[in-house]
This record gives sequence, C-alpha cells and structure tokens, in this order.
Amino acid sequence: MRKSLNTVVWGSAGLGGQVGNEAMDGSIFRAYDIRGIAGITLTHGVVRAIGNAFGAVVREGTDKRRTKIAVGRDGRHSSPWIESSLVDGLTRAGVDVFLIGLGPTPMLYFAENHLGCDAAVMVTGSHGPPNCNGLKFTLGCAPFSGERIRELATLARSAFQKQTRGQSRTADVSGAYVSRLLADSVSGRHLDVVWDAGNGAAGSVLHDLVAGLPGRHMILFGEVDGAFPHRGPDSAVAENLGALAASVIEHGADVGIAFDGDGDRIGVVDDEGKPVAGDELLALLAADVLCARPGATVIADVKASRVLFDEIARLGGMPLMWRTGHAPIKEKMMEIGCPLAGEVSGHMYFADRYYGFDDGLYAAVRLLNILSARRAGLASFRKSLPRAVNTPEVRIACDDGRKWVVVEEVRARLTARGADMVAIDGVRVSVAGGWWLLRASNTGPALVARCEAVDEIGLERVWRDLAVAVTPSGVELPADLEFGRGVAQLQPEIGREPDSRP
Repeated sequence: MRKSLNTVVWGSAGLGGQVGNEAMDGSIFRAYDIRGIAGITLTHGVVRAIGNAFGAVVREGTDKRRTKIAVGRDGRHSSPWIESSLVDGLTRAGVDVFLIGLGPTPMLYFAENHLGCDAAVMVTGSHGPPNCNGLKFTLGCAPFSGERIRELATLARSAFQKQTRGQSRTADVSGAYVSRLLADSVSGRHLDVVWDAGNGAAGSVLHDLVAGLPGRHMILFGEVDGAFPHRGPDSAVAENLGALAASVIEHGADVGIAFDGDGDRIGVVDDEGKPVAGDELLALLAADVLCARPGATVIADVKASRVLFDEIARLGGMPLMWRTGHAPIKEKMMEIGCPLAGEVSGHMYFADRYYGFDDGLYAAVRLLNILSARRAGLASFRKSLPRAVNTPEVRIACDDGRKWVVVEEVRARLTARGADMVAIDGVRVSVAGGWWLLRASNTGPALVARCEAVDEIGLERVWRDLAVAVTPSGVELPADLEFGRGVAQLQPEIGREPDSRP
C-alpha cells in the first residue's frame, strides 16, 4: 500500500536581503532553526535584527504587560557575542530577557517552563563544526519553525520596533535543572558508567548530575571548549565514540554515554564497546515506557529500522513513523499525546514523566534506570533484536534549491511505477527484502539516503534499486560502499538471541 502526505518544500530563495548596511544570506533560515557561519553569514547586525523580529512576534502574541524570553548559549567561541547581539535585538523589541548562560539546549527548554517565560532562544551550532552557529526558538514551550522561521526573515529586514526597551538579567537554573533530572533516577544495581561530554555544553552540568547518581562514574572531555579538541560534536557518528568505547572496554564499564555539542542528543556504547544505534536505543526505552503505558503510541523518524517498528508492535505499542527533525516530532507528540519518541540521530523525547522535549541527559537517566534493573547487559539486548543490516546515513552533496526538486522527481517516478512508499518526509520505499530512503537534508545542501535489508547481499540489491531511482535526476551515489563482506562502512549487523529479550 502506498501512503502519502503532502510535504512542505523548503527553500531559502527570496529570504535574503539587506539589514541596515549588512547583507543577510537567505541560506541561514532553515526549516527548524537558523544556522550559519559565525562572523560571515551570522553577523552582529543580522543576529540583532533576527532577535528584534522574534521579540516583536512574541510580544505581539501575548497580552502580558511584560513579555519574558529565556536565552541560553552553548560553548562555541562565537556564542557569547552572538548572544549579546541577540539580546540587544530582543530588548529593543521591548521584551525582558532572562540570561540562562552556558548550558545544554534542554536546560534552556527547562528554564522556559521553570521561569514561566513566553518563549526561549538558544544560541547553538548543535552538532555542527566549530565555526558554525545558530539559533533555536520555542514559543509557548512549543517549536517555532517552518513558515514562522520564514516570517522572521521578512521581519528582520524591517526597521527596528519602536518600543520601550526591555531589561536583561541573569537567571541560574542549572541547580534546578539537575535536581529535576535526578528526580526520576531510581536506585537499582550499581553501574559503572563512562560519560563523554565531547567538550560540549553538557559538560557544564554533567559533574553535578553524576554526583547525584548511584554507581561509579568517569567523565571524558568534560571541560567545555567550543573548538571541540578531542572529537567531533556529532554523537551519532560512530568514529566520534572511539575514545568512549575504548574506555568502556578498559574499565569493564556497563555502558558509555555521549552527548553532542548542545546536549539534546545522546550516543550510547554498550558493555562490549559497540555503538548502539538510535533506533536500537529507542526500542529499549519503548519497552520500559510501554510497561507503564500499555498500547501507547511511540513515534520514530522515517530513517528508523523496520526492526524498531516491529518491536514496538510486538511489545503492544502503536508504532508511528514521522518526519525527521525536532520540530515535527515534538509537534506530533503534542498533537496525539504521545509519551515517547526518538530519532536515529539520538534525539529522545520523553513526555512520560517529563516535558516532551529532546534531552540527552534525561534520556541517559532513564537508560541507567533500565540497565540497573536488568541482569543482562546492554549488548545482550542489542543482540536480541532481529537481524538487520543497513548503511549509515549517506549524505550526497546537492544544491539547496536542487535537492527538493530531485526528491519530487524521484517521487513522481515512483508514483508512476506504483511503488510501495511512504512519502511523509522524502520517499521511503519498500522493496523485496528491505527498504531505502531518500530525503532532502533540513540542515545543509545535501540529499540523505539510507538502506536496510536482512543481509549484505540483500542490502546491495536495495542500494542498486535506489541508484536506479536517482540516476535519471543526475544524482550519483557514493562508490565507496561495499557489500557482502561485512566491511566497516556498514552498520554492525544484529544477531538474534530470542531468549535474551527483556
């Protein structure tokens, strides 16, 4: 059966322009946030104008006498001056700003709730390279994205709002945030845990968190350093977890836990030093949540393994495939009252006993609760899942304007041939023995592809089917993926141990 929903085609055409004497590059306005190169596409004037525009939007949407916006920042070297320019723009719009300071993005989301703010803005480049930075917005504790981001581009080109200037003040919520994380920690079998902060913003609160957790803990790269000197800030990349895996093996630890640059993603290494994929982790978290909430819906993004969706159903839950990205996932959770969602990239969203936003540190606490209650280790659970082999997430360079066109061209050809596909986010196509996905990246000029099958030979067939689908659009797939020999480019295969399931 073919399932299809309309997909918003996102592009930056027409979003650029002039802000005072400075040019504003339209490419910084993304589907779910703003991202650019610090000092080049993200300048003082551009950030100030965007802050002013957002402040005006928030102030117009509230009938409060004083509008309050929380602002936080990650550890990148450019974040302090971007924060300063942002706050200048916000206060010029007449709003009051609560400066949360350095910390992970989920701490800012917590602050918006904790302080009763009307909105929040995080200065962060997330998992991007050190010279990148950006802005994430929430309004009324909900995502601010899509067409609303486009509106900011138009408003930012307008004259500054003539309002009474707001005030800014500091608000340290780190202690309250850590206390909230610890509130859901339960005591069980003591674990040996290695943590890898990756010199990211999570390091600002990680020492306080582990001090309140049972068991023994070791922290790697806990000092916040926006140059990320020890590893890349993307915790979903297996190569970035090498030091963590080695430490887990060296110390005989039960688990290794890593975070991305701003702490909203979690990366996990099991007790054998093997990376645990985001969809594998979600399967374990879902088993726990579904024990307390039988029949509940669990959302996973379109990149997730078929094994995950089958596992959720086996556990008595209702699996729901949805679009990749923190904004659409959170919006769907709010719409249907879903207690748990996750993405292959490591974003985990708990509305079960928590706020519903993606928080790598909170996900870590919930994971430790599960592991402390199990006799078998995490590797045992990973191996218990049905066997599947998949490619990593393959990024194919493609111009920002062209990438959306390519996906639509492929979709049209698939429709014409009557393909079995899901079209909620790009195209996910079921073929004999597996499936493949092609979608346009929401964060850069690239197409994103992924394939899955039951074995390497099947995976090669799926990859070839994808190649046939994209070639008429002038897209060439990378030639360095090999099949049939269990090579390093493939994700580790998963074996079946039926009796070791939780």
